[in-house]
Amino acid sequence: MQRGSEAPLRELTSAGFSFPRVRARRLRLHPGVRSLVAETRLDPSMFILPLFVEDGLKTPKPLRGLPGHFKYPPESRELVELVSRALYLGVRSFLVFGTPSMKSFEGAEAWSPRGPVQRAIKFVRAELGWRPVIMADVCLCGYTDHGHCGYPRETPRGVLIENDKSIEAYGKISVSLAEAGADFVAPSGMMDGQVAAIRSALDNAGYTEVGIMSYSAKYASGFYGPFRDVMDSAPRFGDRRSYQMDPRNRFEAVKEVLLDAAEGADIVMVKPALSYLDVISEVKRSVPWLPLAAYNVSGEYLMLKAAAEKGLVDYETVMLEILTSIARAGADAVITYHALEAAEALKSGKTPF
Repeated sequence: MQRGSEAPLRELTSAGFSFPRVRARRLRLHPGVRSLVAETRLDPSMFILPLFVEDGLKTPKPLRGLPGHFKYPPESRELVELVSRALYLGVRSFLVFGTPSMKSFEGAEAWSPRGPVQRAIKFVRAELGWRPVIMADVCLCGYTDHGHCGYPRETPRGVLIENDKSIEAYGKISVSLAEAGADFVAPSGMMDGQVAAIRSALDNAGYTEVGIMSYSAKYASGFYGPFRDVMDSAPRFGDRRSYQMDPRNRFEAVKEVLLDAAEGADIVMVKPALSYLDVISEVKRSVPWLPLAAYNVSGEYLMLKAAAEKGLVDYETVMLEILTSIARAGADAVITYHALEAAEALKSGKTPF
């Protein structure tokens, strides 16, 4: 219940608008009526499907940590078929992650025109044109031999990540992805000023139409484990707590979102989703005019898969309930590994509500 809504309710009940005249169950008795008055609606067009590509693959490789998902050769018929199937089901947006054949300290493959994501985008564009909305992750962790989202250096205080040098690299990555045909770039490194640096790099290169979906409130979470296994992107030393957000903080997320908005972010994001529904709600209430995405991350996906495999929950029912809860909290878009299964369920009319 929103603040201030208690007073009108008291006025209604004092005027006689209460049981038996008012029966709230009348709006729940028929599935058609329940759908008619539902406050939250799921649609496949609000889902963003993560895609994984890797240099050197000959055939798609199943992912142990993400059952039902694969890594694809960047220029493969199977990748195009997956995107085509998603488009048919109403899923129009895709977030692409890449694994290079060789990693280095600088992670230069991340901005190479022959990088795995760049090649995949060009190939999908050549086959499907501009129908899919292609978003590309911007970070260094999957491309560097140290596994950090920026460049580490030794200091008297220990290993720190060089903020300003890192965001220069983010700018180069973003321009290369724009050249390949990305609609949006999605910086995930949580470096200060990353959005401003990327916006400047894109604009200076003439890509003023390319948008930025920023991982604005990305928490230092334990729910990323399966993804890091898939991408081989766990830090080789230290951790990411000096740049990703402290899970104990809620209002700091609003600060991060406002900073990104001021720097030119077109869409902001909260990550993870399920344990941070209060943060999603707080951000949407504070900045209602800014499109908000939430990332339903790998650990959340795998927990449900594992529970369903043991026969402990009905997979489809809980999946749709989870996605509904994220949308109900205020997310306009949901990045989720459930995207195709949820779209199929919605398309077939199988709703648990």
